[in-house]
Amino acid sequence: MDKIISAKTSLKGRIRIPGDKSISHRAVMFGSIAKGDTNITGFLTGDDCMSTIACFKKLGIDIDVNGDNVTVHGKGLKGLSAPSEILDVGNSGTTIRLISGILASQDFDCVLNGDSSIQKRPMKRIIDPLSQMGADIESTNDGYAPLRIHGRRLKAIEYTMPVASAQVKSSILLASLFAEGTTVINEPVASRNHTEIMLNYFGADIKNKNGVITSTPVKELYGKDIDVPGDISSAAFFMAAGLIVPDSHIIIENVGINPTRTGIIDAFKAMGGYVNIINERSSGGEPVADIEVKTSKLKATVLEGNIIPRMIDEIPVFAVAALCAEGTTVVKNAEELKVKESNRIATMSEELGKLGIVIEETDDGMIIKGEQKVKAGTVYSHMDHRVAMSCAVAALIGDGDTTITNADCVGISFPDFYEKLESL
Repeated sequence: MDKIISAKTSLKGRIRIPGDKSISHRAVMFGSIAKGDTNITGFLTGDDCMSTIACFKKLGIDIDVNGDNVTVHGKGLKGLSAPSEILDVGNSGTTIRLISGILASQDFDCVLNGDSSIQKRPMKRIIDPLSQMGADIESTNDGYAPLRIHGRRLKAIEYTMPVASAQVKSSILLASLFAEGTTVINEPVASRNHTEIMLNYFGADIKNKNGVITSTPVKELYGKDIDVPGDISSAAFFMAAGLIVPDSHIIIENVGINPTRTGIIDAFKAMGGYVNIINERSSGGEPVADIEVKTSKLKATVLEGNIIPRMIDEIPVFAVAALCAEGTTVVKNAEELKVKESNRIATMSEELGKLGIVIEETDDGMIIKGEQKVKAGTVYSHMDHRVAMSCAVAALIGDGDTTITNADCVGISFPDFYEKLESL
């Protein structure tokens, strides 16, 4: 599907965005290995999260889906059964990496695979630590999917994270639930901690003291009610749009503001953006709030170090905001962008270049000159949802209509993105 985005002179209104993708994935996974029912409200029904549901159904778990209300009929830590076919994770890196931690200790074998994008995303980062725990994981594609997992008894390890990755950390923590002994993970740079929060909510014994995470197995997890907050990664597109489109005032309701995810808020504030956090509250251990943004005169900044893992998925749309700022913005330490659904450093540079924007690629990030003018044109999504949505935000300040080809890939995380955009 192609989508035409027209330039706007103003964006105003209140919107509610889909549920958090990370939390939605985890609610289904943890509910499946918990005893009893887990009732999820606000579930993200995007393609990635539906892939997680499909995989656990193949593992013998009954899951009821009614819109964004999902009930997982969990069977406990030892309740999964051998699948009769390949587990297809679709486009979801979260699914394949996290589920590997669960499957490594089962008493059956299985095969994990996904689309062409998944087959280019590095899996050695989970194969190595899980193998140290005694897992038998075979990549039939030189460190990439498909993965063949032969269930084995696992033992605890101490592991130092070489790169900040919530997916890798979560895979190890899930494996630790089935391992003998206490697993220790040293996390030099903090990554999102939804797994620790939610697993403890389900009854796990996970502690974090100054970046040293310990996980001691428990006999059972128990089903819980989960109200999924809005995804800050999805909110970021409307935050950026509200800051750069003239005469704009947007309130984004019910957004998760977990401190490990709020780098984008800090970055926009550092640029002088009007970002106001209101109506703060808590849901299932996760902080939630409404986010208010207004048109702002932005100034360039430097993104590097610890803030990068806290906003890695938001950097593409941050780059769009940066091209409107006064001065030159620099993004460093963001090599992880190269191994997402696309190489987001290269694809953002390439596609914004078609709109007359110059972004200089570097080995670990990008350099973005400010106060550039966006021209109308035709861009390609690279089947990457965040690239498509970032280009749509850029098109809002163009000089005409911009066409995004293969625009429907936004269904991965934000199925009604274009409708929400048009509602403002």
